[in-house]
Amino acid sequence: MGIYVNPGNVAFEMSRFSKIYVDKSMLISKINELYKSEKRFVCLSRPRRFGKSMAVNMLSAYYSRGCNSSALFSGLKIEGDSSFKPHLNRHNVIRLDIQRFLESERDLDTFITDIERSVVEELVELFPECRGIHTDTRLKSALDKVFIQTGKGFIFIIDEWDCVFRFAKERKDAQKHYLEFLRGLFKGSDYVDLAYMTGILPIKKYGEHSAINIFDEYSMISPKNLSEYFGFTEPEVQEQCHLHDVDYIKMKRWYDGYLIGSLHIYNPKAVADVLTWKEFQSYWTGTETYEALKVYIDLNFDGLKEAVISMLGNGRCKINIQKFQNDMTTFETKDDILALLVHLGYLTYDKNTNEVFIPNQEITQEFLNAVEGSGWNGLIQALNCSEKLLWDTWALDEHAVAEGMSEIHNETSSMLQYNNESSLTCAVLMAYYSAKAYYMNPVMELPSGKGFADVVYLPKQGIDKPALVIELKWNKSANGAIKQIRQKQYTSWIEGYTGDILLVGINYNSKKKSHECIIERHIKS
Repeated sequence: MGIYVNPGNVAFEMSRFSKIYVDKSMLISKINELYKSEKRFVCLSRPRRFGKSMAVNMLSAYYSRGCNSSALFSGLKIEGDSSFKPHLNRHNVIRLDIQRFLESERDLDTFITDIERSVVEELVELFPECRGIHTDTRLKSALDKVFIQTGKGFIFIIDEWDCVFRFAKERKDAQKHYLEFLRGLFKGSDYVDLAYMTGILPIKKYGEHSAINIFDEYSMISPKNLSEYFGFTEPEVQEQCHLHDVDYIKMKRWYDGYLIGSLHIYNPKAVADVLTWKEFQSYWTGTETYEALKVYIDLNFDGLKEAVISMLGNGRCKINIQKFQNDMTTFETKDDILALLVHLGYLTYDKNTNEVFIPNQEITQEFLNAVEGSGWNGLIQALNCSEKLLWDTWALDEHAVAEGMSEIHNETSSMLQYNNESSLTCAVLMAYYSAKAYYMNPVMELPSGKGFADVVYLPKQGIDKPALVIELKWNKSANGAIKQIRQKQYTSWIEGYTGDILLVGINYNSKKKSHECIIERHIKS
């Protein structure tokens, strides 16, 4: 048993017998299908706190010849799978945590040499019968010799593969050297039976150095058939809440919201912390700080602040996800920033609509922390006005709503460029920020009757509040907005809703820089 070659199973043992353990062992079955196939190169990227290292430890404990893991997998789902026994502790495994070799900036010039030396030293010890391998032999050459002389290949399991690109964002020379190392290690190598790499960033688009595109990417944007292994699923969280006597509805409100493929996924770290401490709060700062988010949302790209404000109001932002370069420095548009935030776990992506949004209350809190300060003047004050504006809407106090919208406009004029209806929509979402406590996510441009309602809020189940159908106008009239709602039958889609419906017309007069509002109750036919 070695540290890097044919390691033991202590790390997985600690997870397996923890008080809170969710069985993700069927991931092994999916990976076994790729063994010695053209699809044997796997790069699975997901944010911190999403169980990457646990999966790596599990795979290492399962495949490695350096341990006996039968007892650890006893009773797990994978035990009944036909592929389980043929691979259990039958393979030569090389397990690397790249971050372990990059403890400080001074390691950037030596970490690859350290990796090669550390692994080769163990190969010399574990394969004494193999000729031509010495402690100064290059790693690829040593692996070739072992494979040729023993006929046995290797399974590579690499954690934090991308830490070089996160740790040394500006060191293009170090990044290039590292990519060349990986290319030499994997490209065209017969000794690779399987390669499983995990990190935060996908792998393909590092400029001209793309020869490691032999890897298939499984990411927060494209999870393929591994969605359920990116975190905890809804049934898994429900079961854990029942076992640990925790309110699932509250758990869902705080931590649900990540769309991975077609599944709703919870981040495992937050769920485990709540189950342990019985406190609902943001646990994000245990591994990230809001300053890390602030760095990116403070970048001066047109439309970025409007997008963030809209998403804080439970809105969504359509983006082109394909242009992202998979690094943390190449930004040309707001879409690049938003795509990175998906990979970092601050946003989630709906592949059906090509939209991103803030997934849950925990991450909303991190955004609020990040925007409190310079560059976002007035936003927190504007959001604090939201609760009153919502109550004024329910009270049909048109004057108060108009005044509230104007106040929010004044607070955020440095961020919102008031020159079109899109910016007005953004302001409305911010104004109704407090609606998230009572309403489902707002529906934008809801197809109803003979047209599209601008914004519709439907109450959550069990909440006795009126539905809101909001129509916005620019240099026209609030009365015209109400007439349009009625003429185009915007309420037809929600006629089945048994509660009250309020029609809200809002107009912005750009010359007077003021808002006008009309609110009416909808009388059902």
